[in-house]
Amino acid sequence: MIAIPPGVRVLVAMRPVDFRKGAHGLAALAAEVLGEDPFSSAVLVFRAKRTDRIKLLIWDGSGLVLVVMRLSAVEFAALFDGLDWSRVQTTRRIPKPIAVA
Repeated sequence: MIAIPPGVRVLVAMRPVDFRKGAHGLAALAAEVLGEDPFSSAVLVFRAKRTDRIKLLIWDGSGLVLVVMRLSAVEFAALFDGLDWSRVQTTRRIPKPIAVA
């Protein structure tokens, strides 16, 4: 069991990621897409398309720690409870204003 000290931020990526990515690939994804420093003390949580798999990325001060969790009979439903992943959409586009002459 990994003990997380109090006051540590836990950030959950809401969209599924390519689970073939390793620690460095997820760190790059956190920096580019999430805008989060992967070498901070935050715990970054990534999920696969299937909700029975998650990855945690943690900087322990000496290196990146990648924790992979896969459940065999159930899913991580509590983490994503109430979110319908099939209906995730981007926000609608606002039309460009028309200049009035």
